[in-house]
Amino acid sequence: MTPRTASLTAAPADRDRGLRPRHDNALLPRIARSAATRQGAGPQTAEVHTWLDERRRSHRFHVERIPFAQLDNWSFDGDTGNLVHDSGRFFTVEGLRVTVDEGPYREWHQPIIRQPEVGILGILAKEFDGVLHFLMQAKMEPGNPNLVQLSPTVQATRSNYTKVHKGAAVKYVEHFTRPAPHRIIADVLQSEHGSWFFRKSNRNMIVETTEPVPLDDDFCWLTLGQIGELLHSDNVVNMDARTVLSCVPYRDEQPGALHSDTELLSWFTAERSRHDVRAEPLPLAGLPSWNRGESSIDHAEGRYFSVVAVRVQADSREVTGWTQPLFEPRARGVTAFLIRRFGDVPHVLVQARVEGGFLDTVELGPTVQCTPAAHAHLPAEDRPPFLDDVLNARASFPSRISYEAVHSEEGGRFRNAESRHLLVEADEATAPLDPPAGFRWVTPGQLTSLVRHNHYVNVQARTLLACLNATGTRA
Repeated sequence: MTPRTASLTAAPADRDRGLRPRHDNALLPRIARSAATRQGAGPQTAEVHTWLDERRRSHRFHVERIPFAQLDNWSFDGDTGNLVHDSGRFFTVEGLRVTVDEGPYREWHQPIIRQPEVGILGILAKEFDGVLHFLMQAKMEPGNPNLVQLSPTVQATRSNYTKVHKGAAVKYVEHFTRPAPHRIIADVLQSEHGSWFFRKSNRNMIVETTEPVPLDDDFCWLTLGQIGELLHSDNVVNMDARTVLSCVPYRDEQPGALHSDTELLSWFTAERSRHDVRAEPLPLAGLPSWNRGESSIDHAEGRYFSVVAVRVQADSREVTGWTQPLFEPRARGVTAFLIRRFGDVPHVLVQARVEGGFLDTVELGPTVQCTPAAHAHLPAEDRPPFLDDVLNARASFPSRISYEAVHSEEGGRFRNAESRHLLVEADEATAPLDPPAGFRWVTPGQLTSLVRHNHYVNVQARTLLACLNATGTRA
């Protein structure tokens, strides 16, 4: 025996020391049981709507538009014109120039949010009567159309949970900043909106505890089945909850897919490699095609979105009053997956989507993700692929819509930002087996697998994945 061989040979007593299974196979049936449970240890599902209304009434909430001059601790930098906070923390509104190598828009300028710190979006899980429940919060966000929505247990930037604002501590945050000895169900860095954030990520976490958890009045325990039912209602489950829920490791029961996982990853790598995307931060002052007024920053043609300022009162938050900028879109968006079954296995049509704020060129997005009003002036050949099929589905083939709800985007940065979310059954005529370049058919199971990795699946596709799971379409 050579010395090298000897060094690689473990003593019998050491062979199994410290080894653990690579996969928690016991978790999958527990996830399935929670998803199948429509009534848990907490409130009945129908009662959650009443509970959210009661939480709205129990606190003082008020949001109003104000001129930029009335912002407290925010100002436009004298050199760059960037909108910054006096502390140097939280976030800044800057300019961005983006150039791409294909599409009807090859270059554009826009305001963008730069927030380099990584926040925590965390849902705490606990078993009651043999069923996993998830601790959800009735949280006020100033940009939500209805102010209070169902959010994760913890939804906080680093500035928030380190108390830069000198406010109260974030409830339950210790379960996520110090998760040991709890069971980690999911933990992954995911991107925020690449069209409005510059390379922003949040840590998406699901942590299970067996310890007693004191229940605050603004929180309740729900099963996955209950949350799935609530996802069918407009503006109930907020964006941060939806992205964390997309990380739930559901069992994949399907026998196969059109493309193997290796083929899918190879295609995605090729898409990331072939695009030439350049995103260059610029001063907000003098940004081409954008005009700054006393109360808003607007596009010269009145399209896309505006940057506005608000004053907020919310006595349920860590800080009870503040002012801040928000991005406000001009119109409602549409986010949709086209769905087909191949060999009786459901597949959704994803696109390798370029957005100026992405960290790595492209991420997988929905079949359609846009604000239709922003493309209404374009000729048909320059409109987003499949947009008209999705927009016409309600009038032409209503039976093909398996899911439809209006959900708002992140209410802490965006005001009245809503999108109509749809799952639409397609056929060969509308969505062929061999789709256009940049599109690929994937199973929900493959998408769930990709969500385990950083920056593979964008936030809009993650919301639709959560909706898919709520409808049982993955089965």
